[in-house]
Amino acid sequence: MDVVLLGPAESELAEAIDWYSAQSPGLEKQFVNEVEAAGETISLHPNAWPELGDGRGRYRLSRFPYGLVYALCDAKVIVVAVAHLHRKPDHWRHRL
Repeated sequence: MDVVLLGPAESELAEAIDWYSAQSPGLEKQFVNEVEAAGETISLHPNAWPELGDGRGRYRLSRFPYGLVYALCDAKVIVVAVAHLHRKPDHWRHRL
């Protein structure tokens, strides 16, 4: 399954990358690697995580306080949000 990020999710990802880059050199790469691995895992097992409602799931990253909120549509994984789980974790609900 292909993984596609909605525009707002891309913006959230870019913001998080910038923040981790400013914290420690190389930390942003570790974050990106974990996000990419999460996307691959979701594409292989899209129904393995609890549903949040309306067909959306959330994969929680293990090292970073983020979750990928996603929906399945036309054999694609649509990432609705790269949500920081300690700051307004439901801010993305209006996106689908």
